[in-house]
Amino acid sequence: MRNPLSSNLAFATLFSLSLLAHAQYDALLTPISMAKSSPPPAKTAFTLIELLIVIATIAILAALFVPSFNRVLERARATKDMSNLRQLGLAMQAYLNDKDQILPATATWPGTASSPVLYPKYIGTRQVFQSPFDKRASSEANDGTPPVSYSINNNLYAAAVGLGGNMLKVVSPTSTFMMAPNYPSGSGDPRNVGSWPGTAGNAPDLPVGGGGETRGTHANGRQINVLFCDLHTETLTFGPAGTTGTFQDQTSTIGMKHWDPRQ
Repeated sequence: MRNPLSSNLAFATLFSLSLLAHAQYDALLTPISMAKSSPPPAKTAFTLIELLIVIATIAILAALFVPSFNRVLERARATKDMSNLRQLGLAMQAYLNDKDQILPATATWPGTASSPVLYPKYIGTRQVFQSPFDKRASSEANDGTPPVSYSINNNLYAAAVGLGGNMLKVVSPTSTFMMAPNYPSGSGDPRNVGSWPGTAGNAPDLPVGGGGETRGTHANGRQINVLFCDLHTETLTFGPAGTTGTFQDQTSTIGMKHWDPRQ
């Protein structure tokens, strides 16, 4: 005869083991079940006010940095312009050494392949003849069409002055203008393409006092680069003509920078 007490104990033991196993199973399933049942995280978007703040910030930064960037670009162009004048001066010196210090013929001094002068013997690229302030399309053509931005002081050729292109007759080479950007056509504003008349086949002389030119090439029109007869370069104040020593000044004050090679 079976003992009822022992049967109850056995049943209680099995029931406890069953509960324990079920609890362990639930413990394993709960994280997975919760992960599957959790709602996806909400995606936030910019509000209109936040977008306006971002746009305003960008506009303020642009207003601060764009002028600075433009000034850097202008300084780079001015540096390149002066470098061109230096290279033209070195080429001109080599030419003068070969030609007994007599300047090349007026207007045709840049040279072409068929009528070589500075180009192509002394300068091998047309880029040196074109100022970075001259916005005409550049060209490496061998004919007379490529742009030329610089010209020679008319007083070095003028019959009334009497030099006849002889650089040995220049009294004060360190003070006398020899070459500079030439843009007297149209408005005389270097920012306008139509102001630059010079080409490789026809580079008109530089008018005394920068005649026809209404503003300098850089520094908001206040400055211009110049090559002197001793072949050094300087940045000069463009005007006004009534101020002694400016680019537009046509007087010949002793000791000041000037246009007249006899002073």
